[in-house]
Amino acid sequence: MNAQIETNSCAPLTQAQQSLVAISSLTATGDMANLKIQLNFALDAGLTVNEIKEVLVQLYAYCGFPRSLNAINVFMKVLEERKSKGVDDKQGNEIILDRGTGDNYERGRKVLEALSGTPQAKPAPGFGDFAPRIDAFLKEHLFADVFQSDVLSYPQRELITISALAAMPGVESQLQSHVKIGMNTGITQVQLIETAKLIEKYVSRTQANSLRNVLSIPTVPIIDEDMLVRISEIEILPEYLKEYHSILKEEASASVKLEPGVIAIFPMFQKETPTQIRIIEMYATKAAYQSHLKTPHFLHYKTTTLKMVKTLKLVDMGSLDKETMQQIFKKLN
Repeated sequence: MNAQIETNSCAPLTQAQQSLVAISSLTATGDMANLKIQLNFALDAGLTVNEIKEVLVQLYAYCGFPRSLNAINVFMKVLEERKSKGVDDKQGNEIILDRGTGDNYERGRKVLEALSGTPQAKPAPGFGDFAPRIDAFLKEHLFADVFQSDVLSYPQRELITISALAAMPGVESQLQSHVKIGMNTGITQVQLIETAKLIEKYVSRTQANSLRNVLSIPTVPIIDEDMLVRISEIEILPEYLKEYHSILKEEASASVKLEPGVIAIFPMFQKETPTQIRIIEMYATKAAYQSHLKTPHFLHYKTTTLKMVKTLKLVDMGSLDKETMQQIFKKLN
């Protein structure tokens, strides 16, 4: 088998390994804007072009062709931009497309045995008996064709898989299986704990906690103790109402899109009195709110609407049910 299991590392994730987590989780969630940033970081951290190609190809098996193809298209654009700037990225080991000869199912079954450290029945019990074709696809294609390429090692491939599964809701059983496989290939508890922190950074605390649950380590509360929730009660001068709406919509949209600490900015108006504006503001922490006050989009809103505001009252609120708060807006899709 070309890709070898590594068992000699108890160190935290290297910068290249952190990039594998970032690329995998962002591809799995379809966050192409941040993926583009992390692809540049990954190349700068030493990952080769062919290693990243293999990451994005492997991910189709876990998050589907559409997101894998979208990520590949983003990567192509990143390479074009870097080349236009004179950056010569290292190509890395050649990607071999030859499937070889012999029984592909048997090759894949042996790879899975090496990964898991346990015998693999033919067909796989349960789903393999019920749907033999999916068992064949897993063994013949994923574990034979994809995993046997030596461009990435087994621990790298498992780190990619774990990161993608941890980023997606509803796949906890598969995540649990791959955490066991990953640790069998040499990924350590320390590295998986660090992976959870990166999932929290790039995806969400909720998804990071899914990995922490599998690792049987304490989860991080979804709602911070110093979370700030506020209702802004604003009266706008009638002659400025249309202009104010435009500026407020722009500011609210930028805040939610660009600031990780802004959970929601939800502007509303009273139907009977349209000049009466109400804004529900939710910030992950008080520090996030202070950071928000310094952003260009908020400063633009503040300075341009000063003359439009007749009255302003800020009402800080407390949560009666923090456990349910994370479900807010979830049904809007």
